[in-house]
Amino acid sequence: MTRNLLKLTTAILLGMSTLGLMAPSLAQDNEFAEPLTALAQGKLREIAQNPVLVAAISAQNQVSAGYDAAKIDELDKQWRAEVDAASKPMIDATLGNEASKYLAGVQAESAGLFTEIFATDAMGLNAAQSTVTSDYWQGDEDKFTLSFGAGADAVALGEVEQDESTQTFQSQVSITITDPATGAPIGSITAGVDLSML
Repeated sequence: MTRNLLKLTTAILLGMSTLGLMAPSLAQDNEFAEPLTALAQGKLREIAQNPVLVAAISAQNQVSAGYDAAKIDELDKQWRAEVDAASKPMIDATLGNEASKYLAGVQAESAGLFTEIFATDAMGLNAAQSTVTSDYWQGDEDKFTLSFGAGADAVALGEVEQDESTQTFQSQVSITITDPATGAPIGSITAGVDLSML
């Protein structure tokens, strides 16, 4: 997919949202839709508006706006390779930025409510995260397309899933991050939520 096609796809999704042709995904089968949506519109929105996070996403957008599909694929492959490697320069750089430190602090202070938090730029590439994600590009996943792709007020809820290691039930909730000055979408944020904590 070329850069122009990526921009066109984003423009179409945003246009559909403006015309009311796309509704926020409230995961009809997610029995926790109401408290998760309240969490998204309250605490997660507050996290998303943090100046450190907004600045990091805005800065990354300046760089990634020039990426084509081949570059995005290259970065995603590098990230995936580093997940299980001894040397993790790309992952370490992302986890070491101020916005990631902020999200790690938010997760630590949540007393177990948040199992992960990560934010992307306008291309769906990770800009900040509290823990390591399995991939770098979220742009082809519902958590990005149904939040960022659906407009400024969108809320996207994931399926309820059981974490085998902890035996807890979790769901992801995602919203669009907007520029506080203009209200324009600049990225997305996704939080993994321990449903027993709601």
